[in-house]
Amino acid sequence: MAANRALDLEAFAAGKTAQAQREVIDRHSVIVRATHWINALCLTLLLMSGLRILAAHPALYWGNYGYYGVPSWISISDTFDDVTAREIGVTRVGDYSFDTTGILGVGYNSDGRPVVRAFPRWMTLGAGLGIARDWHFFLAWAFVINGTVYLLAGFLSGHFRRDLAPSTGELRAQHILRDLLDHLRLRHGRGEAAKRYNVLQKLAYLTVVFVLLPVMVVSGLTMSPAVTAAFPFLFDVFGGRQSARTIHFIAANLLLIFVLVHVIEVLLSGAFNLMRSMITGRYAVGPEEPA
Repeated sequence: MAANRALDLEAFAAGKTAQAQREVIDRHSVIVRATHWINALCLTLLLMSGLRILAAHPALYWGNYGYYGVPSWISISDTFDDVTAREIGVTRVGDYSFDTTGILGVGYNSDGRPVVRAFPRWMTLGAGLGIARDWHFFLAWAFVINGTVYLLAGFLSGHFRRDLAPSTGELRAQHILRDLLDHLRLRHGRGEAAKRYNVLQKLAYLTVVFVLLPVMVVSGLTMSPAVTAAFPFLFDVFGGRQSARTIHFIAANLLLIFVLVHVIEVLLSGAFNLMRSMITGRYAVGPEEPA
């Protein structure tokens, strides 16, 4: 009995010590949190409305012109298979074609009947092309305004300089390689290391904020006749309207990959703690790992 009580007291003391070692910090400002969630909503709906627009002509070209009969580097279509005597979906990338029936090109209704469509209905936003364009343009401007607020707040508060700018030491090859190996081993920072972004996170965020998103926005504007009428040099920047459309598609997919990796990292490194920090700003830092 006495031994059990001693073990209980020891466990209680250990728990109190671990709790005392956990430090709760203010990780994200109100503006960072608000713009983060607005961005998440805008990007989700932009992707869905963008897929609905692409579904009207699911093929990508390079140059100024793009229509059926002109070689495309990627396309989604349907064709009748004489062997199986059924309509199948075909996705072509370069010289390679893939049977994507049930996902791309040809899907199935709730009653199991095949239906020709580029993308599943649940992936798209807008009942028709016109409505999808309205959604896309509205959300694009909401996204740009929200991003501008984030940028201004980030520069004025020193967020970019303090939290995202990598130091000279962090840019050394051995430091980057060490962080990469830690990610591959699913080892995440603790103690002081958990209070700041690692160099891979910094480089990823800076690339997205200052390269990928601007390219996506400007390439989207290049597809607008009203914008290119006022700024025709955009055609020269991207090599044509169809090239801008293709670059816009590539940038959107790179952004989607970034978001998927970001979500996986959140799940692997403590979803509750990270989600709480992006909602309330409060982040619990675990104790340093023993040497």
